[in-house]
Amino acid sequence: MLRLAVCSSETLLRSFSALTIARGASTAAVNNSFTSSQKQSLLPVSVPTLHNFRGTSFFNKLPAEQIWKGVISVSNAGKKRGRGKGSGRITPKDLNKGQVIGFGKANIVWPGLSAPIIRGRELVQQQQLPEDKEREAKLKKIRDEMVNFKRLKLSPLERGWSGSKMPGRSIGAPDPIEDDHFEGFDTKCLELKTVVNMKGNLGRKRRVSAMVVTGNGNGLAGFGFGKAVDIKTALRQAKNRSGQKLMYFELCNNHTVFHDFYCAFGASKMFVERKPEGYGLKCHRAIRSVCEVLGIKDLRAKCEGSTNVQHVVKAFFIGLLQQQSHQQIAEAKGLHVVEIRPENGNFPKIVASPTVCRTEAELESNEILDYTQFCMDGKIQLKRKKFPPFYTKFRSWEIYLKKREYLRNQDKVRLR
Repeated sequence: MLRLAVCSSETLLRSFSALTIARGASTAAVNNSFTSSQKQSLLPVSVPTLHNFRGTSFFNKLPAEQIWKGVISVSNAGKKRGRGKGSGRITPKDLNKGQVIGFGKANIVWPGLSAPIIRGRELVQQQQLPEDKEREAKLKKIRDEMVNFKRLKLSPLERGWSGSKMPGRSIGAPDPIEDDHFEGFDTKCLELKTVVNMKGNLGRKRRVSAMVVTGNGNGLAGFGFGKAVDIKTALRQAKNRSGQKLMYFELCNNHTVFHDFYCAFGASKMFVERKPEGYGLKCHRAIRSVCEVLGIKDLRAKCEGSTNVQHVVKAFFIGLLQQQSHQQIAEAKGLHVVEIRPENGNFPKIVASPTVCRTEAELESNEILDYTQFCMDGKIQLKRKKFPPFYTKFRSWEIYLKKREYLRNQDKVRLR
């Protein structure tokens, strides 16, 4: 023990020095912990809260096309019940149209996005610009222009039979076949309709059926049909087919037919009358379109029975094919074809003469010599009797006739 005490005299100083160092370190640690705890007590105590956020919704889960379809479309069951009749008035709009990245409602300048980073020698700073009050109006105008497009205005001569529909409108000449070009030809649409065919695997298969007529305005014309899924293909197909089925018809004086004739196809019947120059076209609108491309300017046609466009056009073409020229009639009868006009004072004019003319002794007693009756094959058109109007019984009508008495023979004046 004494030995140990003597030996520990040197180490006692070392232990005291180590104790003082440890005491200083402990006081410093206590002071530091006190200051940190004091600072924490000065901060407000906040309890962390949890917010559930769902990143997906109906508007960002589906594309815009499907969302618009849910607004403007109607199911098949709804169509059968009569719903969705006004669905065509609502049209889809592209809401991204007119919006540019970096330019928004807040109107903030973002260097490197909506503005250059350096302008000249100055560094562009982020700043708030005044609010653009016309921005929403401009965006609405751009979106409306996408849907509410302006219809192409057509001149009255280029319009169809009814509004802006295709029947009655011109679609140009047929496409050239190798080196053969259809110069001077014009094609008009006569019929454009949707047809449905039931398929075993596809159900109702819809297609577009088109009927057109083409001609050069000088007696050469033909009609054709086309069927396709879309309208343009059907019209092009019908136009090219009509150019491959051309027929030539001889015209009388390049403005009318040679004689009156009766023609029929199916349940459609037609009486065609030859008219003088300047009379115009008084007939079915499909026949008028055929006459325009054919070169007939004066004609009257009365349709009876069915007014099916295809049957009416086919009946008219059959009648044109069966008509005979003056020379053909003269050769068939063996007699002269003589024209007598009341405006010429009933002066006879020989129009055609046969190669060998028959004598009066060779004529039969019941032979038809009238030009119109011969062309109509002995048939006479039954016309309804015209009754005088009711006002012809009034005294005012007699006064009117007396005032117009000096013009009573004006329509019978001779043409010198």
